[in-house]
Amino acid sequence: MLSELRAGPYTIRGISLGGLYTAMMVPELDLALDAGMPARSFAGARTLLLTHGHVDHAGALSSMLGIRALQGARQPLRVIMPAEIVGHVQATLEAMSVLQHWPLAIEVVGLRAGEECVLENGLVVRAVQAFHVVPCLGYQVLRRVRRLGQSFRHLSGEEIRRRSEAGEALFEHHEHLEFAYATDTLVSVLEHTPSLYDSRVLLLECTFLDGRKSLEATHAGCHIHLDELVERAHHFRNRHVVLMHVSQMYRPAEINAILDARLPQILRHRVQVLAPASGHWPG
Repeated sequence: MLSELRAGPYTIRGISLGGLYTAMMVPELDLALDAGMPARSFAGARTLLLTHGHVDHAGALSSMLGIRALQGARQPLRVIMPAEIVGHVQATLEAMSVLQHWPLAIEVVGLRAGEECVLENGLVVRAVQAFHVVPCLGYQVLRRVRRLGQSFRHLSGEEIRRRSEAGEALFEHHEHLEFAYATDTLVSVLEHTPSLYDSRVLLLECTFLDGRKSLEATHAGCHIHLDELVERAHHFRNRHVVLMHVSQMYRPAEINAILDARLPQILRHRVQVLAPASGHWPG
């Protein structure tokens, strides 16, 4: 039922079918991505990145918390979400707690575009502005490292310690953009946050792939059309681009043929799609 692919050092496992359900996990980052469907294997994630409140992305949050309770989770799920929807999500969980007769508690982190949340293992999640019909965020996952400046690398450990204690700035701080996730958004998310093009792995919605849906209709629903990625093919500096949230109007088996025919080779060889290799969409 779940699809799985490898993008560099990361495994992306899950399901994303435009308008129906989106739920994924990147186990190496200990991150779940949206909760449009409950999956037992996702419930153990420490952190959930919730892009927005539509039911196909958030409707299974209560079920996910119920699974965590059955699994004996010892700490609440950290849920990073748009600040505007925090109250609504909490009210929903309070109502579901009454029905479940069990507290469905979460660690709430409400963010606005540009704000960050520090995770474990030196990782940081930064919220980026997405453009949908309701409050919506994309997310960048980055790793910050501190390195001794080139001009100081000849110093002994004792000298480095002495100068640091004296307040001298010996170290440089670097950000490695490891992973980015943007869905249910206009393509302008890429221009608004151009560093998305620099993430090692970019997980990006592409709901419509050809002339079966016009650009105007795509924009009306605040989604991305493949035509718009073709126009920007030379901007993608990512090592891996994973497309998801494809519309159910496309059969899984035809998706890669469409990409082969339409994407410039400079981008095509870096693109994968989170979808079944053949057969039908799950459900």
